[in-house]
Amino acid sequence: MATIIEGIGLTKRFGFGDAAVVAIDSVDIRIEEQELVMIMGDSGCGKTTLISLLGCILTPDAGELRIDGAEINPTQHDLSVIRRDKIGFVFQMFHLLPYLTALENVMVAMDIAKTKTFESENRAIDLLSRVGLSERLHHRPAQLSGGEKQRVSFARALANHPKIIFADEPTANLDSRQSDNLMNLIQELRQEHQTTIAIVTHHEGIKENADRIIQMKDGRIVDA
Repeated sequence: MATIIEGIGLTKRFGFGDAAVVAIDSVDIRIEEQELVMIMGDSGCGKTTLISLLGCILTPDAGELRIDGAEINPTQHDLSVIRRDKIGFVFQMFHLLPYLTALENVMVAMDIAKTKTFESENRAIDLLSRVGLSERLHHRPAQLSGGEKQRVSFARALANHPKIIFADEPTANLDSRQSDNLMNLIQELRQEHQTTIAIVTHHEGIKENADRIIQMKDGRIVDA
């Protein structure tokens, strides 16, 4: 398998001077194509900051980032285009637009990519059907359960055929049955779409699904 994303010496600080906090401390990380990795560790160890760097939401203060073989330079590349074309995100609190239906929430990701409306609608319907929500297309987030909202989030993350999906605590708001169902769905989607998936989690019960576990402590990777 080829390497899909690689960080070398990634460092991220928040604040200035003596008050600065080193959230990510010279981290080296490599994730392979179609891998399912889980990034684990105590609260505050830097897990979410790390995937935010890898997913081009944050820019590092030091170090190098390569995605799909190309070095990413924030001064030379439009990070929003890289996120749009190569990366999908699933957030812990879903981040669905409350005034849009499930169908529209998935379509909006393709609207940003300037996909033609009829194409985006057809793909959104197909993706929502794949995650078991064909009967909930026209429901707004307030009308959906936590598990259903998380499924909409995954459908949206897949909308633009990303190379890699980052999921931040995707099972945090789900009970054990919903968590198991979601992990089964993630495995199916990974195989069907040949997507790499990196999951930040505290949930010990789902780690058996991982190809590899990356353990973090105090802003560093201590086991991979």
